[in-house]
Amino acid sequence: MDARLVAFERLLTIMDDLREGCPWDRKQTLESLRYLTIEETYELSDAILDKDMDEIKKELGDLMLHLVFYSKIASEQQAFDITDVLNGISEKLIRRHPHIYGDVKVKDARAVSENWEKIKLGEGRKAVLEGVPKSLPAMVKAYRIQEKVRGVGFDWDNVGQVWEKVQEELGELQYEKLNGTHDNIEDEFGDLLFALINYARFIDVNPEDALERTNKKFIGRFNYIEQQVKEQNKDMHHMSLDELNELWDEAKGLENKG
Repeated sequence: MDARLVAFERLLTIMDDLREGCPWDRKQTLESLRYLTIEETYELSDAILDKDMDEIKKELGDLMLHLVFYSKIASEQQAFDITDVLNGISEKLIRRHPHIYGDVKVKDARAVSENWEKIKLGEGRKAVLEGVPKSLPAMVKAYRIQEKVRGVGFDWDNVGQVWEKVQEELGELQYEKLNGTHDNIEDEFGDLLFALINYARFIDVNPEDALERTNKKFIGRFNYIEQQVKEQNKDMHHMSLDELNELWDEAKGLENKG
């Protein structure tokens, strides 16, 4: 028997045992697991950005458990079971890949994406952006919005046009900063961020990943500053910006050596 099937069957059996015998597992509901699943997803995201393969494997296991858990609860409610879930995604993948399971021809990944959105509309979606979750973080949501409208042909022709839009939005922000209300400034700042996310997409950069890497980099450098200030028995509040910047540059230098 395929080792993958053996491993999956083992997890399903363990889930059955836990649901029957463990007070904590027996108590869980779809709603109670929701926030835990969100946490596990972010932990997987961190592991991916850190390129930690062992941690990625572990976090994938945690998420797999959650998928099996949700399916087990639903089966108890006679709503659906893991078989329905797996068959459903398999059928969807076959339906949305006619270039693999049919006679449709595509020339590149962009054509695949465009076909994907057209097929989704044909499946009953009333609007292109209907499938973008409302609760997504704003930057991820903007990126997904842009990807989806690209799938139906609403997109810039080239990266130069997108960069011109970024510069246009920057100019409008600067104007409102000098002449406008706070609401207008906020609107233009949002427009600038949206344009920058569009630009990131055109240069094949995921803006969420890029910003999170910068966050991690900043945290690492600032932790170094705090450590050095403590070792020198100084108080950061009483140090000049030049002194702190010197430590910042030291932290950057250590990164480069690494």
